[in-house]
Amino acid sequence: MENSKITVVANALVKSEKRDLVKAELLKLVEKTRSDKGCISYNLYVDEENENLFTFIEHWENKELLQAHMDSKHMLDFQKAIDGAVADIVIKKMTQVA
Repeated sequence: MENSKITVVANALVKSEKRDLVKAELLKLVEKTRSDKGCISYNLYVDEENENLFTFIEHWENKELLQAHMDSKHMLDFQKAIDGAVADIVIKKMTQVA
């Protein structure tokens, strides 16, 4: 049986002058997202060598519930709040093979 669970690794490099704003918004997002249906884990990290690089490692029950999170009001509010504050973002969606 194929594993329907999905893992997301999202790296966001924020503009240094916007770091505090983005960090505060990220922490709000974590609190709200952890109660989303299908969220197995939703953890936020900061790089030890670059305080402006944040990484999410997320585990979801399936793609549909991940998409529901992406379309949620709190995710849309987050995107609006940090508009223009992120220099680069890379999002990888993965499924476990072993």
